[in-house]
Amino acid sequence: MPDSQPQPPEGATAGTTALLLAGARLTDGRTVDVQVGSGRIEAVGTAGSLPSQGSRVDLGGYLLLPAPAEPHAHSDTALTADQPASCTPEDIQRRATEAALLQLGHGATAQRSHVRIGDVQGLAALEAVLKTRRSLRGLADLTAVAVPRLLTGVAGADGLAMLRDAVKMGAAAVGGCPDLDPDPTGYAEAVLTVAAEHGVSVDLHTEGDDPARLARLAAMAGGLRGGVTLGPCTGLARLPLDVATRAADQLAAAGVRVVCLPQGGCGEVRGTAPVRLLRAAGVQVAAGSGALRDAANPVGRGDPLEAAYLLASQTGMRANEAYATVSSAAREAMGLPEVRVEAGFPAELLAVRGERLDAVLSLAYSRIVVHRGRVVARTSAVREYCDSAVAVALELPRQGRSDAGP
Repeated sequence: MPDSQPQPPEGATAGTTALLLAGARLTDGRTVDVQVGSGRIEAVGTAGSLPSQGSRVDLGGYLLLPAPAEPHAHSDTALTADQPASCTPEDIQRRATEAALLQLGHGATAQRSHVRIGDVQGLAALEAVLKTRRSLRGLADLTAVAVPRLLTGVAGADGLAMLRDAVKMGAAAVGGCPDLDPDPTGYAEAVLTVAAEHGVSVDLHTEGDDPARLARLAAMAGGLRGGVTLGPCTGLARLPLDVATRAADQLAAAGVRVVCLPQGGCGEVRGTAPVRLLRAAGVQVAAGSGALRDAANPVGRGDPLEAAYLLASQTGMRANEAYATVSSAAREAMGLPEVRVEAGFPAELLAVRGERLDAVLSLAYSRIVVHRGRVVARTSAVREYCDSAVAVALELPRQGRSDAGP
């Protein structure tokens, strides 16, 4: 069941400003028409109540949702599981584009990619991802997080200068993994300083298994404009409950968000952050997909609905809570405006074949993606059974009833 390539809606062009989404089902059970124009939702009314003022898409049998977002991708290494990771800028741009389109087909109209800078490639990978961002304009919003390896000492001086250059080039956030630097606290301080200088956000990698380090980071992050995001924080799940609870309380007090990765694929340590503990402490928790078919996760799908499904099945979260981690919470972590299926909100929408949210999280192949008020991707799935198999399947229950009768 392959993903379709993004196509304009039937009868529409890139310049079309009006779109009617007809007969869509909402999570509260209502069936509605949604009128979209100029990239925003203009009206929501009962099915059949809104006149078509442009293109019309029949969403009968579909559940209409705020579009998910991808807060933690790795475009520069995506799709390298079966090839060398060292690639030319042209290769990186090609793979980053393919990865972004795959994620868009799943519904992620906004994507944040962590991109390594420094070492042999310098800023080449970041430049390739930024070119991908420009080429995808109108299809998806792709932003980059600059990720240096070292930032302290003599060895980190070049990395610090390159981090500032990365922001000037167009990186929307700065991050990296303090745990890999000889001075993790110094690394975090350097990232926070650059972020404050340039008014960009911070998105750091950490396992979160050092409570003292988390406490220092929370104390440093408290006053930063735009806040700080940490992920995947799997190490919190390995701490004693009282220690993990204190750490969660400190993160909540500092306004630090956590992006967990239910699909794994961030280094050798697998698992998921203790989502229920973090949420109970008041931490805003979002979920990302992480690696997309690279060495960290050779079978990564980059599907936000899979991340929500895993959270619901593994942590006991309700379907609506799990979906919020990949939609509203993910968008908030990325500094994006809220999306609701209500008039006045951005037309960033995902229609999924199905009637209930728990069902579509379990199994959802057919999807229609709306970005800035335009259908940008369609995925259609058709399941067929051979006639003989259906006949046998239908006959077996009848035989069972006959055998059990008087």
